[in-house]
Amino acid sequence: MTSKLATQSPWRALIADDEPHLAQYLRSQLALLWPELEIVHIARNGVEAADRIAALAPDLAFLDIQMPGLNGLEVAQGIEGATRVVFVTAYDEYAVEAFDQAALDYVLKPVKNERLARTLERIKTACAPVQSYARLADALARLMAPPQQPRLRYIRAARGDLTSQVAVEDIIFFHADDKYTVITTAAGEHLIRTTITDLASQLDPDQFWQVHRSTLINLAFVEGTRRDEASRLFVRMKGQAKELPVSRAFVHLFKAM
Repeated sequence: MTSKLATQSPWRALIADDEPHLAQYLRSQLALLWPELEIVHIARNGVEAADRIAALAPDLAFLDIQMPGLNGLEVAQGIEGATRVVFVTAYDEYAVEAFDQAALDYVLKPVKNERLARTLERIKTACAPVQSYARLADALARLMAPPQQPRLRYIRAARGDLTSQVAVEDIIFFHADDKYTVITTAAGEHLIRTTITDLASQLDPDQFWQVHRSTLINLAFVEGTRRDEASRLFVRMKGQAKELPVSRAFVHLFKAM
């Protein structure tokens, strides 16, 4: 992969933090340490950050981890382009060790110039591909994992005025849709309010894979995969006309297929 510097095109970055004064402080420090860096947007929450990253495709995204809507880890999981992530975190030394082991870029709060400068220098001089996304996915999973809960066998879900017991083995995939999560089965769609993150922690990981921050699929219904002209990966589910996009953080799961 060619170094960004070799193209002589300006770097573009997005900052996401729900505390405006911290976002502005980071912006001011970046202006001092890297004057050529263009800040294309400052997002106030994770949902806005995910939307703007998808629309603007910045080279860098400085993501606070604790944000409303979507946290920084969930935003990173959903990135489908080449945006490189730098986590801005207040996590303690034990959590930070997970970042180090996965070769992720991060800076601790309160942001110190010396640490930020080292991160920027590593980014500017890197000629290799950005993060190893297999390791990224593993590190995010470790940091986000809640305490182990019993595996779900049935889910109570609404379909119109009727509330049903849906057997987990009959579910083709889950997809987060605004305030609800949609359950898709061969019989139709049902709605629940449980988040994808909570579902992932309660489902059998050998049966259900998360392929996007908003999507969980049942491997029993996977028909195949396809790459488009931009090398983006999509998964096809049995009996479903619509393909499901796979975020780059989860592409490695399909290498054996």
